[in-house]
Amino acid sequence: MQNKKRKADKRRNTNHAAAMEAKRHVSFAANVALLEASARNDPDEVRYLLKNNVSPDLCNEDGLTALHQCCIDNYEEMVKILLNRGASVNAQDNELWTPLHAAATCGHAGLVKVLIQHGADLLAVNSDGNMPYDLCEDDPTLDIIETAMANRGITQEMINETRASVERRMMGDIQELLTEGEDVNNHDSQGATLVR
Repeated sequence: MQNKKRKADKRRNTNHAAAMEAKRHVSFAANVALLEASARNDPDEVRYLLKNNVSPDLCNEDGLTALHQCCIDNYEEMVKILLNRGASVNAQDNELWTPLHAAATCGHAGLVKVLIQHGADLLAVNSDGNMPYDLCEDDPTLDIIETAMANRGITQEMINETRASVERRMMGDIQELLTEGEDVNNHDSQGATLVR
C-alpha cells in the first residue's frame, strides 16, 4: 500500500515539477532582446529578430539603440546588418548622441566610414553642443570625418550656424512663452528655471 502511495506522490510531484517548469518560461520585450543580442555580437539572433519584424530602431530607457551600442563596441558586421535592415543612421539617444558621435568618440575609424557612407549627419549636435568631430581624439578617425565634411561642402560658417540654431530655437521658445504671458521664472521639479 505504501508503495502505491509513494508512486502516486512521485507522479504528482513530477506533474507539479513539469507545470512549474512550464511557468518558468521567460520572454523579453523586443527592444531588450535586440539590444542584448547586439551587445553579445550575435548576428544570427539579430537577423532572426529583424526578419520577424522587430524594429532596428528600438531603444532602451536612455534612448540607446542597437546601432549606438554596436558603434560603441566596434561591431562593424552588426552595424552593417542593422543599417541594411533600415536602422536610422541618425538615431539620437536621450542626450542627442548619434551613432556617429559614439563611433567618433571611441575612435572606430571603420565604423565612422560605414556611417558616413550611409548618410550620417556630420553636423549633428548633442545636448552638450558637440558635433562628432568635436569628440574625436583619434587623428585617423578625425581625418575621415574632416575629409567627409570637406567633400560635402561643409564650411566653418555652416558649423557655426548649426550650433547657433539650437540656441536660437531655445530663445524662440522662451520668447513665445513670454508672449503668451507665461512666467519663465517658474521652477521645474529639479528647481531650475528657463533662464537660470
